Amino acid sequence: MTLQQEIVGNAMQMAVVSLNPGQTVYCEAGKFLFKTTNVTMETRLTGPSSGGGQQPPGGPQGGPSGSGGGMGGMLRQAMGTAMQVGQRALAGESLAFQYFTSTGGEGTVGFAGVLPGEMRALELDGTRAWFAEKDAFVAAESTVDFGIAFQGGKTGRSGGEGFILEKFTGYGTVIIAGAGNFIDLNPADFGGRIEVDTGCVVAFEEGIQYGVQRVGGLNRQGLMNAVFGGEGLSLATLEGNGRVILQSLTIESLANALKKAQGGDKQGPTGGLFSTNAG
Repeated sequence: MTLQQEIVGNAMQMAVVSLNPGQTVYCEAGKFLFKTTNVTMETRLTGPSSGGGQQPPGGPQGGPSGSGGGMGGMLRQAMGTAMQVGQRALAGESLAFQYFTSTGGEGTVGFAGVLPGEMRALELDGTRAWFAEKDAFVAAESTVDFGIAFQGGKTGRSGGEGFILEKFTGYGTVIIAGAGNFIDLNPADFGGRIEVDTGCVVAFEEGIQYGVQRVGGLNRQGLMNAVFGGEGLSLATLEGNGRVILQSLTIESLANALKKAQGGDKQGPTGGLFSTNAG
């Protein structure tokens, strides 16, 4: 069942979700705005996973089902919960989720991101996963599984935001948010590959190859790009045929603008490579 939702607002958008009786939606802690009185709210350390996202369209709604097996089942469930929480803690994500279920009729819940910018509703049909930057997740149906994908090796160490990604699988609607305005691109429309600032990547479909490359060579122009261009030493690369969502505002640029307005900008003319944190 597709989640009935409407994204409203301009500079700071929010999602207003209409729930059918018994339908459940969950969000990352801190993204909830308001709800009607017939919508119950429950905070859990676990995602809706352990089978929630594997149900076909039209399957049962709600959170994770209980697992049998006596003490062994309880131990496995506890270990699974600890692993989920540990992954989210390592990724810097919220440790808990909030679940909202409509009782006694239709209900309404409102959610928002944490930065000025856009929101987008993605529809999962079970065939392709979606990957998103940290903190992009806002809310989803209980039939959508939330996970953490660690981008290892050279790509992860160089990519900044690309090291840890949110991963969405299953069926249904997931709502994400980013900073500034969004643009949807398909690398296949641009020769199969695009290069972007690492902080501009919001989300991309499974099948898109994400990587990181050095800005220019180790020559005079390459060093000029890195030192004075404001991009540092790396650009993100996205290859393949699929949907990519980019944002016009990066968290780093917003933070630098705020520091500069407060007189705390120590970046100087050399861009991001030699910038230092205020304080």
